[in-house]
Amino acid sequence: MTTQILVLPGEVLSNETLPVSSDSSHPLKLGPGLRHIPPSTITPTVAGLLFVDQKKKAIWVENSSGRYIPQVNDVVVATVHHSSTDVFHCAITPQTTVAQLPHLAFEGVSKKTRPQLSSGSLVYAKVTSASKHMDPEITCCNPSTGKSDGMGELKEGMVFDVSLGFARRLLSAKQREEGGLVVLDEIAEKVPFEVAVGRNGRVWVNSKGVKEILLVGKALQETDKQGLSMDEQKKLVRRLLKNI
Repeated sequence: MTTQILVLPGEVLSNETLPVSSDSSHPLKLGPGLRHIPPSTITPTVAGLLFVDQKKKAIWVENSSGRYIPQVNDVVVATVHHSSTDVFHCAITPQTTVAQLPHLAFEGVSKKTRPQLSSGSLVYAKVTSASKHMDPEITCCNPSTGKSDGMGELKEGMVFDVSLGFARRLLSAKQREEGGLVVLDEIAEKVPFEVAVGRNGRVWVNSKGVKEILLVGKALQETDKQGLSMDEQKKLVRRLLKNI
C-alpha cells in the first residue's frame, strides 16, 4: 500500500512517516527528492507529495513542476548532443549538464562495431552515476549481464514532454492500481504502438503512422495536464480514436 503526505524542503521526517518492515535485511530505499543526513535524518529537498510504499520499503517525493535531477537507476530518454573519442555526450534535459554515454555501453558492441549515433539521435538509457560535482553517466545495457534490457537507440517515432510525476506513474509496474492510469491500455486495444518512458519527463512514441503517434502523445499529455480519472481517460481515448 502506498500513502501520500505533503512535505516541504528542510522538514525532518519523523520515524512514524517512514516505512516499517520486520525484515531487517531490506534497507530503506530513498527515491528522488530526499536527502539522508547521517546518522538517521531524512529531509525533503523539494516541495511535493511524499510517497511511502510499505511493501517495497521505499519512500520518495513527487514534484511535477520541478526540474529533473538525475538519480542512479533512473531510465531516461536522452538526445545525443555530440560525440568525442570514447563517449557520446547526451542531453537529458535543457537544465542539466550533458550526460556521458560510453561508446561501448551497448549490448554486444566492440570498438569496431560501436554504434554510429549522430547529433539529435535518441537513446533510452539508465543513469549509472549522478553527482552535483560531476556530469551524469548513463548506459544502454545492464552492467551485470551486458544485455540491453530494452535500452538502446530509439529509431523513428516522436518525443512528447510530460510532468515528472506523470512519468513516474507511467513507469509504475501496475499503472492501473498504483498510478490510476488506463490510457495506454485503452489505446492498445485499437492501435499498436511502442513507448519508452523516461523519468526525465520525456516519452518516446512510435507506431505505424504519424496519426497514431500523435494520438498516443496527445492522449498522454491531456491525461497529464487535466489530471483525468480512469473513466475520463477512457472517454478521451474513444474521442481521439474517432479521428483516425
